[in-house]
Amino acid sequence: MNIIIVGAGDIGFHLCDKLIEDGNNCSIIEINPELASKAREHLDAAVFTGSGTSYKIQKLARIDKADVLVAVTQNDDLNIVACMMAKRQGVGTVIARIRNPEYSQMNGNIFGIDLIIHPEMEVAKAVSHLVRQSQATDYYEFENGKIKVVGIRLDDNFNHYGKSLKLLAEYFQDIPLRILAIKRYEKTIIPNGDDIFIKGDQIFVISSHNYLKDTLIFFGKVNTKIDDVMIVGGGLVGQYTAAELEKKINVKIIEADIRKAELLAENLKRSLVIHADGTDIDLLLSEDLSEMDEFIAVSGDDETNIITSMIAMQMKVPRRIIMVKNIDYLRMSNALNVDSILCKPLISVNVIRQFIRRKKQKSFAEIPGCDAVIIELTADSKSKICKKQLSELNIPRNVLFGAVLKRDNTFEIPKGSTRIQPGDRVIVFYLPGKIKEIENLF
Repeated sequence: MNIIIVGAGDIGFHLCDKLIEDGNNCSIIEINPELASKAREHLDAAVFTGSGTSYKIQKLARIDKADVLVAVTQNDDLNIVACMMAKRQGVGTVIARIRNPEYSQMNGNIFGIDLIIHPEMEVAKAVSHLVRQSQATDYYEFENGKIKVVGIRLDDNFNHYGKSLKLLAEYFQDIPLRILAIKRYEKTIIPNGDDIFIKGDQIFVISSHNYLKDTLIFFGKVNTKIDDVMIVGGGLVGQYTAAELEKKINVKIIEADIRKAELLAENLKRSLVIHADGTDIDLLLSEDLSEMDEFIAVSGDDETNIITSMIAMQMKVPRRIIMVKNIDYLRMSNALNVDSILCKPLISVNVIRQFIRRKKQKSFAEIPGCDAVIIELTADSKSKICKKQLSELNIPRNVLFGAVLKRDNTFEIPKGSTRIQPGDRVIVFYLPGKIKEIENLF
């Protein structure tokens, strides 16, 4: 597809990089000369310096040939106008990043926009999922929640170190699950039967929602009741997160900016808002940080989030979740010693990519820091995947079929003897660079 991206900031830059990786032809429009220069230097894309609402610039970017336009600048009005202009010129799909809550709650059809993406709200949703699933480092749902993929950090509560996956399969033969990947230090491993687990491994497991609790118990994880949470950062992410969590949990939210703190106090119903510096150790101690069940750092500053998380670790808070904008920090999750690390730009990039790919793939998720992708594909009568059983197919290396949801809605962990039928939905896990080979099978 031919895709135009308006805005080369954190989201636009990484979106372009991933869409090129997916095999699309991309162009970028960016008004900031420095950001335009960076995009020109690092991306295999045509870059045009100017406003995304300039008819002349859109024409230079070949708007008449574009299949998709995505406007992700930090200016809501510019994004809306750029999308409206693109629609008028015949672009089939237009997507806008919107931060203003009033705009984001409106129906995109009013502006002719096909998808409105709200980065802060998407991060807040991800945080809320993790809080509810308190023992998971990562959490993804497929088929309206029927299939779950969770990340689990192995610790002293796991009882089967040193045993191969082949042997472990006997222990969980009554639990339909599959180990999709092992993240060990900075390396992602697609496991085979001879692999073993070591303490500190982060594993990614797929299972039916009916067996998620059993899966977590097997790996030494039991969901604990979350009563008290502290949030550092009262921007939109912090506000949305607190608003969701305060329905059932006691929330303390710390914000250094007095104006933001006052807005939080107005907009939140049950949360305790504290106007203070989240890196003030004495303040954190006086607010009973050590008594918290979870600590969430979602300020706009990556370093603040990392430092406050380290303080929470020293105070033995059981679980810590942080948000970062710098993608490089994702690969350092072990060194940072946090339970879950969410990357704001990548969460938005995933949502946009899934929407663009929706005709081919019903669901899509890229696991941050793990160099791995999960997609859901539906087989049809012409698919090569339906011609033979899986053991007879030439399945690419570093590709794993995680689960099959049959036409009758039964769940199956596929084996070598499994034969995919037309209409079956298959969850596929793979490392980058394999998508064309996978799509060829379907």
